[in-house]
Amino acid sequence: MNVRSFQLSDYRPITALLEEVLTEECYEQTMEAFARQLSWDSDLVLVAVENSEIVGMIIGTIDNNKGYYYRIAVSPQHQRRGIGKSLIQGLRQRFEQRHVTKILITADEHNEPVLPLYESMGYASNDFFRSFQKLSIVTG
Repeated sequence: MNVRSFQLSDYRPITALLEEVLTEECYEQTMEAFARQLSWDSDLVLVAVENSEIVGMIIGTIDNNKGYYYRIAVSPQHQRRGIGKSLIQGLRQRFEQRHVTKILITADEHNEPVLPLYESMGYASNDFFRSFQKLSIVTG
């Protein structure tokens, strides 16, 4: 499995993955934020590739010198195999390279099920950002 930056050719497989994994409401919100993040800084959108198939993705953003994990998605057939952790670690490295002052996890109602994953990686409840409306990629 390889974690790399998003490429334009990934767009269709990524949208299919997000449609499969997310609720309709979450998908619509995520696609708007995804488009904004791609236009601002596509290096903070990472994909996990296994056997030339995209099996996961994560969207991050930097807002006011803070790094945010916005949305993570892993194909149901590939869950519980460390892909989510690899995506989180890859994005964390990007944040650290850019010297962000703090790394936070957006904790909206759609991310609640994955918060234990972040906790298993050492993040605590004070790392969860619950007023995600203020993020530029969400509010425009």
